[in-house]
Amino acid sequence: MSVAFRRDSDEEHREPEFELPIPVGPNLVTERGLALIGEKMAALKAAVAAESDEASTKKLRRELRYWSTQAATAQIAPPPAPGEAGLGSLVTVRREGREHQFRIVGHDEADPAAKLLAFTAPLARAVMGAMAGDLVDFGGKAESLEVVAVA
Repeated sequence: MSVAFRRDSDEEHREPEFELPIPVGPNLVTERGLALIGEKMAALKAAVAAESDEASTKKLRRELRYWSTQAATAQIAPPPAPGEAGLGSLVTVRREGREHQFRIVGHDEADPAAKLLAFTAPLARAVMGAMAGDLVDFGGKAESLEVVAVA
């Protein structure tokens, strides 16, 4: 007998929708990052209230649960010591004669295209705790990265 004759609906054959993955480890944020989480939650709550389509509402609520969890677990990172690279720092590095500048931020604030790197990104991890003038290991090479400035 064909499956078409045995089932009442297609619901039982749909892929399950899992919750959005929460990054592992502490949810460290900058003050700006915490404000962005709040803005995102407010926008999603408004979108849920305005949405009439059940499938769209379900997706919005899923996303709202993610941001609610991020807001509940957010910890504003303590400021790094003066001149030391840490969460919130603007870091300038030199590698192979070229300078690159980026800011170290929390997971939800990260946007590599805007030069905002999560504190768990390999480049950010390499410079965490370093100061201007330090040489750090990166990309499997010893002392391949020079920290030019930390603000």
